[in-house]
Amino acid sequence: MMKKTLGIIGGVGPLATMFIGEMIVRRTKASTDQEHVHIIIDNDTTIPDRTAYILDQTKQSPLPFLQRDAKKLAAYGADIICIPCNTAHTFYAEMQGACPVPIVHMIQETAKRARELGAKRVGILATDGTLAAEVYQQALLEVDIQPIMPKKEVQQQVMSVIYDYVKAGKTVSKELWRPIEEEMLQQQCDFIVLGCTELSIINKELRLGSRYIDSLLVLAEVAIIACGYEVLN
Repeated sequence: MMKKTLGIIGGVGPLATMFIGEMIVRRTKASTDQEHVHIIIDNDTTIPDRTAYILDQTKQSPLPFLQRDAKKLAAYGADIICIPCNTAHTFYAEMQGACPVPIVHMIQETAKRARELGAKRVGILATDGTLAAEVYQQALLEVDIQPIMPKKEVQQQVMSVIYDYVKAGKTVSKELWRPIEEEMLQQQCDFIVLGCTELSIINKELRLGSRYIDSLLVLAEVAIIACGYEVLN
């Protein structure tokens, strides 16, 4: 298979962008520099907040920025594009419609991974915007998996760890995370999707375990394969 160049629309958020770059390098089967994926990263921190717009459409829309970046990466030579931001996939159809090369659908790929794992009830930890757009709920239902959302007070905690901690550059402790996990287990989830790329940073730091499906890791592995490389076992 001919090797392809990967474009990453980053800055959504910046730390998750750097992390997926590291993930791709670490998960690619390679023994030399030349055997790694050619990646073009646009860490565009000017993209407006996705959740803010989904919840209040008087706010600035991120869509024109995402479309611009997708076209720009294609012009730079990207054959495939990925976006390490779950909430941005609310605008997937409009982004793909404006982009001349394929964009990996992070949420659909994560739902497929859940199905491959034999999941029946999957908890969704994500931003308010992602949950309001129902992109994960729809993707899971399409593969016959029951989506489970956190209760209101726990969802507030999820938003806090995303915005007040990870996006602010602060570390999340196991004690802070434990009530979120316990809530999802009480709802009898057999797997829990980390449906926000900031939560992937927490997974890296706390090593949450095999019960979690990390959407950023799924995206990294799918991108590696789509570009014609092998994932390291």
